Amino acid sequence: MVLIAIILALILITAFYAIAIYNKLIKLKNLVAEAWSGIDVQLKKRYDLIPNLVETVKGYAAHEKETFENVTRARAAAQQATSVEGQQAAEKNLSGALMNLIAVAERYPDLKANTNFLELQGTLRDVEGDIEKARRYYNGNVREQNTLIESFPSNIIANLFGFVKSVMFELESPAEKQAPQVMFA
Repeated sequence: MVLIAIILALILITAFYAIAIYNKLIKLKNLVAEAWSGIDVQLKKRYDLIPNLVETVKGYAAHEKETFENVTRARAAAQQATSVEGQQAAEKNLSGALMNLIAVAERYPDLKANTNFLELQGTLRDVEGDIEKARRYYNGNVREQNTLIESFPSNIIANLFGFVKSVMFELESPAEKQAPQVMFA
């Protein structure tokens, strides 16, 4: 009788532990989804800002057609990305195109003094900072989720219920991790 009670107690403890792990995995999965949504919101702000920035620069540097087309193509590709890996590649291209646009703007003193351009630059800098914060939040949640999925004994529950690791959202080079900087002379 005592042996049966001990066995039942162990089964109950194991069941409650498995339920706790499962619930934590669900919570982390939802936090990762929420964090990715935060990145999406910030990227949308950035995408909405880019046409205004391009049009402002275009008014001063109409002959820089290729630069404007590159930014427009990169923005469209970034908006259409559907996976974390695809978003990383698209954001890398968009950041490069934006840096080229800023470099074009540097060659036009009247543009650099334009109030609208300065406001757009400040807004872009703020949005870039918000994107970086959203990336850190997302990556922190991914790290916690992936650690739980890979750790014993929670990996047993994770595998049993089909939980898979999420992908970190990282930029490839240290220069790309910096928000675009504009130096006004």
